[in-house]
Amino acid sequence: MEYVKLGRTGLEVSRLCLGCMTFGAPDRGNHTWTLDEEKSRPLIRQALEAGINFLDTANVYSDGSSEEIVGRAIRDFGRREDIVLATKVFNRMHSGPNGAGLSRKAIMAEIDNSLRRLGTDYVDLYQIHRWDATTPIEETLEALHDVVKAGKARYIGASSMYAWQFAKAIYTSRLHGWTEFVSMQNHLNLLYREEEREMLGLCSDQGIGVIPWSPLARGRLTRDWDETTERQESDVYGQTLYAATADADRAVIDAVAKVAASRGVPRAQVALAWVAQKSPVMAPIIGASKPHHLDDAVAALSLKLTSEEIEALEAPYVPHRIAGFS
Repeated sequence: MEYVKLGRTGLEVSRLCLGCMTFGAPDRGNHTWTLDEEKSRPLIRQALEAGINFLDTANVYSDGSSEEIVGRAIRDFGRREDIVLATKVFNRMHSGPNGAGLSRKAIMAEIDNSLRRLGTDYVDLYQIHRWDATTPIEETLEALHDVVKAGKARYIGASSMYAWQFAKAIYTSRLHGWTEFVSMQNHLNLLYREEEREMLGLCSDQGIGVIPWSPLARGRLTRDWDETTERQESDVYGQTLYAATADADRAVIDAVAKVAASRGVPRAQVALAWVAQKSPVMAPIIGASKPHHLDDAVAALSLKLTSEEIEALEAPYVPHRIAGFS
């Protein structure tokens, strides 16, 4: 396993981040395709044994059960000081006022709830899951600064938003001397490259570590266009991400298949290798529901695509509408 510094920090993370949305009680939340604890634990253990030290979850995943499963697995299969544990805050966790968002009240309540579920007294990376247009960014950033100063988080990060919003947050933190974001978790893969327009350049300029989510486009880049899965059929949110550019997307998927065939490797390795080689990406966030998913992800780090292969993979792409910000 390779390790890199996350952005400008001294924090060392594996070149792959294990996304933990796959792990969670199927009867909690709206992800019926998730793996229960018995099925999740072997995959978390496999990831840790492969050298993946970076795990990403969120309070909202399977109504908190993802954090519970991940926390218990870390205690049983790893050492807390060796693991970079990340979680997120923003989405609705209970009905009524203050049950969601990035107000000071919500952040202070949810960091404690996440720590309780994870069974730890700190997280390494605490991320805002989305931009909260209803709360002043100053309120959010000062609350996150206080979370760090209280020792409940080591670093803070952000997820999908417009580049101008992220720039505003960075500037505001510096203006007040508050803790700054060190990472951006954004939507980036061969089927969705809109982040190349502004966000990747901003992150490169500011030394922000990029940890993309959905690097395989919810698995679409790993199979034929007409193939589907139980998750794809039931993942309502995922269906909103890839819907308007069918012809071009099919051509991209075909290009991945051709490169994979010529290399004699699974398509997942090609698609992930493209993301991993893209600057300033630090650690793509991989989901895994089967052992070979992790094997392919680790192997992808050793697959170095040529400039000709990258050109062939990128050529069919057409502009997409902005997706993943809500």
